[in-house]
Amino acid sequence: MELRVVSADGVRAHPVDDLPRLLCGPDLVWLDVPAWDDDAERVLAEQLGLHPRAVRDCASRNPVPKVHRYADHVFVVLHAPERGARGHVHYVELDQFVGPGYVVTVHGPTNPEVPPASALVETDAVLRRLESGRLRPGSPAELSFAIVTALTNRLRDYLTALTEEVWRLERTVTGGHMGDPEQFLEELFQVRHGLLAVRTMAALSREVYGRMATLQVFGDGNGLLVDVEDQFRRIAAMADSQREYLQGVIEFYQTRTNTKMTIAAERLAVIAAVTLPVTAISSVMGMNVIVSVETHAGILAVLLTGMAVMSVALLVWARRKGWW
Repeated sequence: MELRVVSADGVRAHPVDDLPRLLCGPDLVWLDVPAWDDDAERVLAEQLGLHPRAVRDCASRNPVPKVHRYADHVFVVLHAPERGARGHVHYVELDQFVGPGYVVTVHGPTNPEVPPASALVETDAVLRRLESGRLRPGSPAELSFAIVTALTNRLRDYLTALTEEVWRLERTVTGGHMGDPEQFLEELFQVRHGLLAVRTMAALSREVYGRMATLQVFGDGNGLLVDVEDQFRRIAAMADSQREYLQGVIEFYQTRTNTKMTIAAERLAVIAAVTLPVTAISSVMGMNVIVSVETHAGILAVLLTGMAVMSVALLVWARRKGWW
């Protein structure tokens, strides 16, 4: 655990044992829990007096964002995206407790495949702003707002990376892709899955902050909640628009592929139709015209002529029908 005090002079680190004294004020206290353990549970439950249910929620993964308002603090669960293998999107959880004079951030639990540093992206970004003097929050609401804004920036950056992939795939399709269609479709649907994940995270988080704004959990800081809700709403809308655009690219590619298959099937049908009389006549007459003892040249010439005439007639008919 990392305990910091945020004041007008900057940010200072303190031992966790100083927490009871620092909670008495006057400066803002920020306790960050990178990984959950028994010590973190004891500090949150005993020294901060946080609600037992919320403390238990920090020890396990929460599948959806949520908010719980208690008598003297609020508990918020949010998720950020992290790219995984084969198009998978990891949900990186960030929990917050916001109370009088303090903010607690709890990271994880995370999938073992997720690098530990990925869970600290938001808090590390806020810490750098505090240390450089670019951020001077005057209340727990403002510090929480800065952390959530860093999370929305992470969603936006992930959306930007996916949009660049959409552009690349669109250029490949309009340029006449001739590679492995199965592999290419997998790439298309992997990107679409990523856009859907971003939209889901942003839309659910927007509902959470909409509820917080309705409850006015930050009092005078309610405008910050409305701002965060608007950020999530816009990210969800942008992700949804990109997903619709990519769906159009997918449909364009599938239509082109299906059209090529239809044309190929029509040409195969023409070939089959043209060779059908040849096959039929040769199968009936072949053994009686060409034999090892004697070949009936006259009958053979008539049959070959008949085959040619019928094949040409079928080709002309197929051409008039527009099959080739």
